Amino acid sequence: MARVALVTGGTRGIGKAVCIALLEEGYSVVATYGGNDERAKAFTEETGIPSHKWDVSDFAACVAGVKQVEAEVGPIDILVNNAGITRDGTLQKMEHAMWQEVIDTNLGSCFNMCRATIDGMRARKFGRVVNVGSINGQGGQYGQVNYAAAKSGIHGFTKALAQEGARSNITVNAIAPGYIDTDMVAAVPDNVLEKIVAGIPVGRLGKASEIARGVVFLVADDAGFLTGGQHMY
Repeated sequence: MARVALVTGGTRGIGKAVCIALLEEGYSVVATYGGNDERAKAFTEETGIPSHKWDVSDFAACVAGVKQVEAEVGPIDILVNNAGITRDGTLQKMEHAMWQEVIDTNLGSCFNMCRATIDGMRARKFGRVVNVGSINGQGGQYGQVNYAAAKSGIHGFTKALAQEGARSNITVNAIAPGYIDTDMVAAVPDNVLEKIVAGIPVGRLGKASEIARGVVFLVADDAGFLTGGQHMY
């Protein structure tokens, strides 16, 4: 029976690429999304992957959503915490809501989703968790104190949970993408994006499919020795 993989924010961008890559590897894949119903419907029609709508920043919604997925598809052995938002602005112009929304969605969702799935993984003595961080979680970025803080928190969360899950054959790793050709990056002003690309050694934005390859490697059954890592792309 195919292992079940749940990908948050899975209907577009990096999440969509991860879903497709996992499906091609034979996993039974389910995606979550937060708001764009038309995009999610198109994603499911295109890929055949079911998509479930809930707010990953809401703990109760995550618990209920996981129960629904497991009842319909089966126990979740693989969790990819990809969901994320931006609310950019310098600190002096940042409202508290802009800070809290990003922290709750980008970082809080990792706790919510891991807490909702970890007991089952422990009971079955198998689990693979991949948290999607960012290079901006290490180096910071002007106008992104909220985003950088959340992504940095993901890296610390990953290293700590990896230690807790190791004896139960649960690996926890983080992928820290650079600038990838997604809707989120497309929203960056052209003049800023040009400077960003100029600083990338290969001279271009990354592809979502390139990140997905890393996820496929990390969630494999035979990747059980690799845990607590922060993998830069």
